[in-house]
Amino acid sequence: MKLSTKARYASRALVELAIKYGDGPVKLKDIASSQDISLKYLEQVMFPLRIAGYVKTQKGSQGGYVLGKDPAQITLLEIVESVEGSLSPVECTDNPEQCERVSRCAARQVWVGLKEVIANELSSITLEQLAEKQKKLDKQ
Repeated sequence: MKLSTKARYASRALVELAIKYGDGPVKLKDIASSQDISLKYLEQVMFPLRIAGYVKTQKGSQGGYVLGKDPAQITLLEIVESVEGSLSPVECTDNPEQCERVSRCAARQVWVGLKEVIANELSSITLEQLAEKQKKLDKQ
């Protein structure tokens, strides 16, 4: 299972907003430039994050993007699921009715367990923690 570039770019953009949390809006073109992401693609990545309430836009000459919630309250799982959707490795983990073999499939339990492990790991990491790690890396 691979996460798309949307998940990677969303996390990088939100880490940047978390580092600047409380300093006012950040222009999307500045995030795109500092993160080496196409502005057009970053606009697409930010849309579902805005819909989910993780970022807000402020209009005007001093406008830009700000986090919609405190970075300590946003998990990596929330970010990833906002842009990727479900992290289920197979359809039957989210929709058991999709498979007539669901009650007698030994492999399904593996897929359910895998989804839980991934979700638990990603939900244990907050945007605030990622921002702190990034600050340390930037000092090196």
